[in-house]
Amino acid sequence: MKWSLKRHCSERDYILFLLGINTGLRVTDLLSLKIKDIEGKMEVIIKEGKTKKPRMIQLNTICNELAAYIATIDGEWLFPSRKGDKPISKIQAYRQLNKAADMVDIEGIGTHTMRKTFGYWHYKRSKNLAELQMILNHSHPVITLKYIGVNG
Repeated sequence: MKWSLKRHCSERDYILFLLGINTGLRVTDLLSLKIKDIEGKMEVIIKEGKTKKPRMIQLNTICNELAAYIATIDGEWLFPSRKGDKPISKIQAYRQLNKAADMVDIEGIGTHTMRKTFGYWHYKRSKNLAELQMILNHSHPVITLKYIGVNG
């Protein structure tokens, strides 16, 4: 999927996917990021749009790729539209992810897939359901397990 995004879409779309699967942020929160929010930082506290709660995200595993990408952008938005005066839309993000998925014969990809993928792999690595529930701001562990497609 990452290869397909780089080859068939753009660096912007690749970084959007990379940031999404490494942080578990909702696409609306990803698209609202500005360069000044993350440039040169290993961790960032953002206010989630849906819950209005603060959330710390770690960028250390992808900081080099983020820095290289940021160096190529003019403007304030991390994921700028073609004109650069605003971020791309959720619909555009969805289209680009689907375009890349089609190229590698993956079906059922949406913008929320990034968040669910983050959750699934975080749980597989840590086995810490309470932590993942807190990260995803879910009200109950059963909701979190269902969300990531794991039978409790």
